[in-house]
Amino acid sequence: MNNIAINTFRELLRNRILTVILFFACALIGFSIVLASLSLGETKRIIIDFGLSMIEIGGLIAVIFVGGQILFKEIEGRTIYLILSKPIERKDYILGKFFGFGAIILLLVLLQGLVLTGLVIYQGIALDSLMFVAIAAIAMKLLLVFAIILFFSTFSSPLLSILFTLGVYISAHSISWVMDIALRSQQIVMVNIAKIFMTIFPQFEALNMAKNTLGTPVNLPLTFYAVNFGTATLYLLLILIATSVIFKYKKFENA
Repeated sequence: MNNIAINTFRELLRNRILTVILFFACALIGFSIVLASLSLGETKRIIIDFGLSMIEIGGLIAVIFVGGQILFKEIEGRTIYLILSKPIERKDYILGKFFGFGAIILLLVLLQGLVLTGLVIYQGIALDSLMFVAIAAIAMKLLLVFAIILFFSTFSSPLLSILFTLGVYISAHSISWVMDIALRSQQIVMVNIAKIFMTIFPQFEALNMAKNTLGTPVNLPLTFYAVNFGTATLYLLLILIATSVIFKYKKFENA
């Protein structure tokens, strides 16, 4: 597993698409200075909110268009046959791919986070620890998205995997909104359906902590962040287990 993770990481470091994505994401973070100059007294809000959004969007594009191709390229290039012919368990292969690309995700988020931090310091804005919590939450969300697209890649084409993942991504952000509508409707059926969706889909909105870094400081207990990150970690583990199980019984010719 370690060798697969290291080789995946080294291979992706040379990926030009990731380099281009990182460049444009950092450029857009820098562009927030221009947007802030057009605002009236909203410099902090514009720079931090826009910067965090660009970190997530840049990472999401990388996960969707690069991470979604990892298994497909191995199968299409038939290199997976050589790997699976060795005494390597399939779950170790999946975990190796996840940790390899996961390290790339963390590296992308770290570099973009450093650019945003430098920009905030350059503008004379006081650093807020919640901004770093929000960046960590974005990294966790991207790891979850990659685990989801890896799961779909085990039994569907790259295009379908992307569509399924985007569907889950949008649905996971809309769960709280759906639950709010269900509670307002006061219909038990809708509330129960909303609860089922909240159980199935990870609550990405709970990891959207950018709003806590803006405006009036929010004094939230540490348990608030611990529960959100703990829940996300649980979903991540369940998705990886499901992916490993499906991949274990996937049939490959000559494998």
